This record gives sequence, C-alpha cells and structure tokens, in this order.
Amino acid sequence: MDQKIIDLYDEYAHELLNRREFLEKLSILVGGTFAANALLPLLENNYAKAEVVPKNDPRLYTEYIKYPGATGEVRAYFVRPKTDGKLPGVVVIHENRGLSPHIEDVTRRVGLEGFLAVAPDALSPLGGTPEDPDKAASLIQKLDSKSTIENYVAAVRYLKTHPVSTGKVGAVGFCWGGGIANQVAVNSPDLKAVVPYYGRQPASEDVPKIKASLLLHYAGIDEGTNKGISAYEAALKKASIDYKMYMYEGAQHAFNDDTRAERYNKEAAQLAWQRTISFLKEKLKK
Repeated sequence: MDQKIIDLYDEYAHELLNRREFLEKLSILVGGTFAANALLPLLENNYAKAEVVPKNDPRLYTEYIKYPGATGEVRAYFVRPKTDGKLPGVVVIHENRGLSPHIEDVTRRVGLEGFLAVAPDALSPLGGTPEDPDKAASLIQKLDSKSTIENYVAAVRYLKTHPVSTGKVGAVGFCWGGGIANQVAVNSPDLKAVVPYYGRQPASEDVPKIKASLLLHYAGIDEGTNKGISAYEAALKKASIDYKMYMYEGAQHAFNDDTRAERYNKEAAQLAWQRTISFLKEKLKK
C-alpha cells in the first residue's frame, strides 16, 4: 500500500483530520470517491478476522472487573488461565482506540502464556470506551495525563496484591499505551518488567526513577516516535537501567495490530511477541 495513504490514515486515526477531510484527501490519492470507499475496509479495523484467542476459550477465565483508581472505579478486562497455583501479573495498556476487542484478544494471549492479565479501560472516567473507535480516539485527548498514569499504577497494585498473584508484575503497552507504559515504569517502583511497543519516551530527567527492566520495540518507519530514542537510550545508559531495544526495519508504527491491514507486519509482530513473552517469563517467573 502506498506510504502516502498510510500516512494520511495515520493523521485521521490520531485526530489530525476529521472524517470528511480524510475522505476528500484519500479520494484525491486513489483517483475518486468510489475507490476511496472501496479502500476503507482495508484501512479500518477488522477485529473478527484478526482474533487469535476466542472469547470463550476453555483454557481461560475471563471477566470484567473494577478496581479502585485515582479517578474512582476503573473498569478492566481480567484474564487468568485455568491452572492451579499463583501466577505473576501483566498490565496490558491499550492504544488510543480504548479497550477494544483487539486489546481484549491480546490480553487473552498474555493469559495463555501463564500470567494474570488485566487491561484497564483508560476511558473509565469518561464513561468507558465507546463502540465507535473514532470517538474513543477523541475521548483519549480529554483524559488528564496525571490521573491516567495513576490509574495504571493502581492496576499494578491490584495485580501485585491479587489473591492468586505471586506479587511480581509487568506491563506491556501499544502506541499510546506504549507511551503510558514508559510513564508507569517511571511512576511505579513495583513493576519488574515493562514492554513499550513504539511508545513515546519519558523525560530524560525521569528515567533514573525506573526500577523495572525494559524491552523496547520500535518500528523503522515511525519518525514521530523514533526521534526520542537517542535521548532515551542515553538516559537509560547513564542511569544504568536494564534494557534491550529492537528496531524492526521496514515495519510501520502499530505493526503489531493485526486488525489494521495497512500497518500489520506479520514477521515483525511475531518476532516482537516471541521476544516479549520470553522477556516477561524471564523477569517475572524466576
């Protein structure tokens, strides 16, 4: 797919264009309104086709829970495998589309690897994630950053103190959630391992506060996010933070999202996921 089309959709997805402006510009790029409308299904999410772990997978317990956060009760999707004994926990932090079916599927994938997994809905203070993902992206912009981070820090505490938890907790976040994952690493000394996927970096002066080990995934075609890498890496080295970083050349921002045909990169996504699970098991299960 033409990079100009991908970049245009990215502007629309991140609220830099409204739907009318997006369709007008897309029509110009592809040669007309008919072609633009035909292309839309490839650009917009298709959750059903991309689902990896079914909602009713017999190997898992799944439920919606509420836990106390800085803004009141936070709704979250909770998953745990049907096994005996205590397990480490992982907080799954969603993209700017809210607690979507895709993120719930990712949470089930984490659960199947032998973790207690919880995916908080960052939009809980605003009534929760709406069905329309475009509306979710708009609502994300209205969140208070400090309270949002505190709500995720509270999720770490929830998992650490859960009756079937070992007390060891990690986090993984994607896109907007990757940036939040970096901020939770700064603000939660209880975290043992954090995996931000193409996430905005924290301020260099905050990096020494990080106690967790980090696994950083970046896409080769992601100028906006990647411009902060060098300063982040320098600060990590200076503070002697345990980290690994991987750059997936040729992959787009959001390459892990298998509901977005225009960005999904199967090879990069599978490799990053293998590395993520190995890292979480190494840091949380020993």
